[in-house]
Amino acid sequence: MPRAPQDELVFLPLGGVGEIGMNLGLYGYGPRHDRTWLAVDFGVSFGHADLPGVDLVFPDIAYLEEERSNLTGIVITHAHEDHFGALIDLWPRLKVPVYATAFTAHLLAAKIASEPGALPVPINIVKPGQRIPLGPFEVEYINVAHSIPESHSLAIRTPLGVVVHTGDWKLDDQPAIGLPTDAARFAELGEEGVLALVCDSTNALRDGRSPSETEVERELAEIIRSAHGRRVAFTTFASNVGRLRSIALAAQENGRDVVVVGRAMRRVLDVARELDMLKGVPPFLNEDAFGYLPRDKVVALLTGSQGEPRAALARVAFDDHPRIELAEGDIVVFSARAIPGNEYEINRIINALTVRGMRVITDRDRLVHVSGHPRRDELREMYGWVKPRISIPVHGQAMHLAAHADLARDLGVEKVVMIEDGIMTRLAPDPVAQVDEIEAGRLYKDGRLIGSLDDVGVVERRRLSFVGHVTVAIVVDAGGNPIGDPDLDMIGVPRLDSDGRPMEETVMNAALDTLDSVPRPVRRDPDALAEALRRAIRAAVAQAWGKKPLCKVFVSVV
Repeated sequence: MPRAPQDELVFLPLGGVGEIGMNLGLYGYGPRHDRTWLAVDFGVSFGHADLPGVDLVFPDIAYLEEERSNLTGIVITHAHEDHFGALIDLWPRLKVPVYATAFTAHLLAAKIASEPGALPVPINIVKPGQRIPLGPFEVEYINVAHSIPESHSLAIRTPLGVVVHTGDWKLDDQPAIGLPTDAARFAELGEEGVLALVCDSTNALRDGRSPSETEVERELAEIIRSAHGRRVAFTTFASNVGRLRSIALAAQENGRDVVVVGRAMRRVLDVARELDMLKGVPPFLNEDAFGYLPRDKVVALLTGSQGEPRAALARVAFDDHPRIELAEGDIVVFSARAIPGNEYEINRIINALTVRGMRVITDRDRLVHVSGHPRRDELREMYGWVKPRISIPVHGQAMHLAAHADLARDLGVEKVVMIEDGIMTRLAPDPVAQVDEIEAGRLYKDGRLIGSLDDVGVVERRRLSFVGHVTVAIVVDAGGNPIGDPDLDMIGVPRLDSDGRPMEETVMNAALDTLDSVPRPVRRDPDALAEALRRAIRAAVAQAWGKKPLCKVFVSVV
């Protein structure tokens, strides 16, 4: 495609920079006020303790909605939630073409089928090595090893140069499923000339190379082999088909059947079986079979490796699962890493299992998990192949990005660009520079609702979790005189103060004293009276407790 003199190539992340998760990167081409956009990935992150009630967190796509007519498509690198999980909820706001491989497309369709009311998302299926023309962009899918099938980097060609967007990747000469990272293709691109490398930073603080999935496979097989007379349960990421396949083959080798417990894991395995990724793996059994199998003839695959409270593992740990029960001496293997922020819930489950006499094995004990992301030696190899003029570290927290940037400088990369979500960077023509800043907000999903923190009530909910709530209802006549005593209700407020007096008594006294003391004009104004009561009650509770609760006062006039 010919290049006009005013054309620019820019990169704008709306998520995934300065954080691990919620990946959404935009590439723009054209003059400043009329760019064509390409979106790479459409991911989510998950709620945590500071977001009570929030299920999912999305990048705010308000800017994309404004530019919808200029958005040529969405290309998905792989089927991890932090790369494609926002499609179900946010794609209906855009309704632009989506491109992904068969595994991603089938897994998305299976997820949609399990969510009532979810709209279908049409997917244009891409094969590895295929080149897709999308306006001024041509996108090539390049195979990489990762912890989920059909992961790909992207070579994005434009009239102003080639950008390699790595997505998630690692180097593994013997992956459990699929082909190794296509080193030869990256080297060919490097010879062709690469303008910029937009690259995974997750393990940029770790020296050496990530171990191979095959090494984990051998360790898991040994754990099953040596579990004489005991049940063995594994928990891992439901999407790690290679790991699930390794466990199933090890179980088969040792005369055990595999029981799958958890809908997410079953859904992934059904898609993998449909796409012929489980050759030689015997059928998995449903959880109903667990109780009929001898203790030394069963391996359980459980969802919940991140401590999710309603997932299968948590229910088993707290003896709350209707069909799955583990006993003293049984083995539970955490074949996954803890995503930052989930440590408390994971340790809570490990402690519960340990108290009940089960043996828990994590990656601190044995090689039961390897990362799907590159360490520093793997990054060095990628830079050696691609030889980019510009390095842009992404997919990591600030410390990961900084370590990656230092490594790129040490490798002699001409220009290393540190960016944040919302920062628009011109990659070409020179000079490389920040050219704009877009508000990179967040959207929060709470149940069926999506909105800002205020929209979904999280701000008040967070305050409620710290200071509780007092509700007072009072009836007055037209002159403002109370009819009967106020009705009180308290939630999350201490029952007694430090002197042993009921807090309800403190609230009632504050309300009655205020009613006696406020001027008559205030009594005749229901809103003014409610505000006076609210202030007095909060002050009284604060004096007794040291904290001011949320307080709502209802004044009815009869």
